[in-house]
Amino acid sequence: ELFPVNRQSVDHFAKYFTDAGLKELSDFLRVQQSLGTRKELQKELQERLSQECPIKEVVLYVKEEMKRNDLPETAVIGLLWTCIMNAVEWNKKEELVAEQALKHLKQYAPLLAVFSSQGQSELILLQKVQEYCYDNIHFMKAFQKIVVLFYKADVLSEEAILKWYKEAHVAKGK
Repeated sequence: ELFPVNRQSVDHFAKYFTDAGLKELSDFLRVQQSLGTRKELQKELQERLSQECPIKEVVLYVKEEMKRNDLPETAVIGLLWTCIMNAVEWNKKEELVAEQALKHLKQYAPLLAVFSSQGQSELILLQKVQEYCYDNIHFMKAFQKIVVLFYKADVLSEEAILKWYKEAHVAKGK
């Protein structure tokens, strides 16, 4: 038997294929596991946000998952943004969306602040906000207000905003 039951772990598979000169297969396996982990995390986050769990509970859960699955902060911040924005049924009227978004994001700013402690995480969050506002036309006018809200709530630093503005922005929606 090639892989006995007690050795059917990702680490064992990866080591076996790396030793056999098939590092690409080992890397592919790790990427697939990481994608599965992120999907599970996103699903659980959606559930917790829709149930309006306390932010402290969500922070603890996400930190545990990051530690258990060796996920970097930069991977988690994008998931958080997506989950937070999907947790609401947005108003159809453009003039009301900005106000609704700011109220919603103000509630979750402390959660985002915990997971945007690195400059790279802040840049990724800014890019996600930019893409979201560009893809959802009703949010176009809200982009600046969201950035200001995040700055005032210590989610984003001045350095990250300036770096994003000068060089790290996404081409669409600038």
